[in-house]
Amino acid sequence: EFQAFPWSALSVNNFLMTGPKAYLIYSSSVAAGAQSGIEECKFQFAWDRWNCPERALQLSSHGGLRSANRETAFVHAISSAGVMYTLTRNCSLGDFDNCGCDDSRNGQLGGQGWLWGGCSDNVGFGEAISKQFVDALETGQDARAAMNLHNNEAGRKAVKGTMKRTCKCHGVSGSCTTQTCWLQLPEFREVGTYLKEKYHKALKVDLLQGVGNSAASRGAIAETFSSISKKELVHLEDSPDYCLENKTLGLLGTEGRECLKRGKALSRWEKRSCRRLCGDCGLVVEERRAEMVSSCNCKFHWCCAVRCEQCRKRVTKYFCVRKEKRERSGGGRATRKLKRKP
Repeated sequence: EFQAFPWSALSVNNFLMTGPKAYLIYSSSVAAGAQSGIEECKFQFAWDRWNCPERALQLSSHGGLRSANRETAFVHAISSAGVMYTLTRNCSLGDFDNCGCDDSRNGQLGGQGWLWGGCSDNVGFGEAISKQFVDALETGQDARAAMNLHNNEAGRKAVKGTMKRTCKCHGVSGSCTTQTCWLQLPEFREVGTYLKEKYHKALKVDLLQGVGNSAASRGAIAETFSSISKKELVHLEDSPDYCLENKTLGLLGTEGRECLKRGKALSRWEKRSCRRLCGDCGLVVEERRAEMVSSCNCKFHWCCAVRCEQCRKRVTKYFCVRKEKRERSGGGRATRKLKRKP
């Protein structure tokens, strides 16, 4: 169902009403792909000042959300990548009657000692159908529309650029005289990480001042964007200060956000989240202790019930608060009541 994410119900259904009826068979894959893109966005930015809020998840630049910053660029790229990725995977799994493995190069020499063979994931199919869906949401011809289309393409390039070559050896007595190789999709997390790196290197295009919607202006816009690699994310505007609440822009600020301080598996980026979300935003870190209750030691009993014990665990969490608020609460520690965890 499309209601799982705000833009899909309107955007996908609008296209289905105006696009070729043949594309109806792909609609559930498109919806699932867009959802996976949004979930990946939330994962990649979980400990950033901008954390992929719901208001950011509307793809069309002409539907009320007019920002053209690097965060918008990422949303377009990861959503486009998610749609292409899911269509490609479902194609290879045989979910569509008119699509299967990409064997167009099978038998051809791929490199020294190996031939193309096996079942390559059909990225050509996923790319073509996702482009029909996602790019159809852009009906404008201005700089913002050009930016969004460019970032849609960057998302598709990211899927193709992260594919893995998998090989199988052939030869007498287990030797590897020659290999047969094919291309496989990576885990979608790799696509998200790749695009997060592109986000940090996104290019700003100065086009907003004095550019209208005349034929000459559209030509200038097209020429500018054509000179930039399709693999790079682009934006037109600087990002606002995400430390601060801005109701007009729908920004909540970082006050009240959780951050991480300790943990064996934390990345360097996660370990610095308290400084990034709190300290650098003029806030202080408040330590809160809580007792978590969760189901544990679950056992299956014949027949047919699962019985679990209730386990309690003391945890410490950290939150960004204003200095005066922490002083009123009596210091940096607070104890919370039980929180039930399903």
